Amino acid sequence: MPFLGRLARLFWNPAQRRLRLLWRLAGFVALLALCTFVVDLAWRALGLDRWQPAWIPFHAGSAARPLALLAATLLAAALLDRRPWSDLGFHWSRQWWADLGFGLALGALLMVLIFAVEWAMGWITIVGLFRTTDPDGAFWRGLAAPLLIFLSVGVYEELLDRGYLLRNLAEGLHVRWLSPAAAVALAWLLSSALFGLSHAANPNSFWVSTLYLALGGLFLGLGYVLTGELAIPIGLHITWNFFQGTVLGFPVSGIDFSQTTFIAIRQGGPSLWTGGAFGPEAGLLGMLACLLGALLIVLWVRRRHGRAGLEASLAQYRPRSGRQPTA
Repeated sequence: MPFLGRLARLFWNPAQRRLRLLWRLAGFVALLALCTFVVDLAWRALGLDRWQPAWIPFHAGSAARPLALLAATLLAAALLDRRPWSDLGFHWSRQWWADLGFGLALGALLMVLIFAVEWAMGWITIVGLFRTTDPDGAFWRGLAAPLLIFLSVGVYEELLDRGYLLRNLAEGLHVRWLSPAAAVALAWLLSSALFGLSHAANPNSFWVSTLYLALGGLFLGLGYVLTGELAIPIGLHITWNFFQGTVLGFPVSGIDFSQTTFIAIRQGGPSLWTGGAFGPEAGLLGMLACLLGALLIVLWVRRRHGRAGLEASLAQYRPRSGRQPTA
């Protein structure tokens, strides 16, 4: 029995009454496969896998992936992590909504600054305004698709990469010789590296874009590791992408969103600074914007929350009942 008990401990954490980190992550992968299968069946049954209006930048069937990811993440949180969904970063409050508003404003501001610098340097040429590939020329109808895409990407990527993955890594890395704050920092680094790698297959990607997106993952995750909430990252992610692609006409992580855009541009200038065909996220201007944004996030959190340090509670598991584990 002692041997069987030790063997069981490789899979089960008796103090937390749940699977250990690696098995929770393996369970998440299994849930993702199941949810992808179910959502794909539903998509085909509804005929959405064949629906492709000219004014939508992605094939409609690709929307099944974020839905499957969202479902798998929420199921894994409830069944494997044994935590309330709110602990993924959704403790609704007046402060949460203020942080969301700050994140939305910050993403827009930083991308407008990148555009202004490139325009002043003569690196972009404005070739049109309010353009759309909608067959009826309905700009506002064409705007609905990218807006919905960027809203969903901002929510599901932050929920997955920060709310679920970063938190689980922080809890799993919190061992006797590693403090909670150090576990959060290491989890932040690892989840950001995975964020960069997850975009490595995007169009026009190369090793620099992957590296810069990993650094961008640190930037997106900063608000989460300082507050324990997803409000700032979600707001920032939504408007960073929306203004980058649909408002200002840049590629977004290598993907062309010029189907409907407020400002249509022709990109020039040195790719080292602009990111070229991948967009600002692969250029030095994008990295400088991230540094400025990180400073503004720290100042905001310090002013609104009273402190700006790593949220050590992200590495400390709290079960659904609220009862702390005994060991």
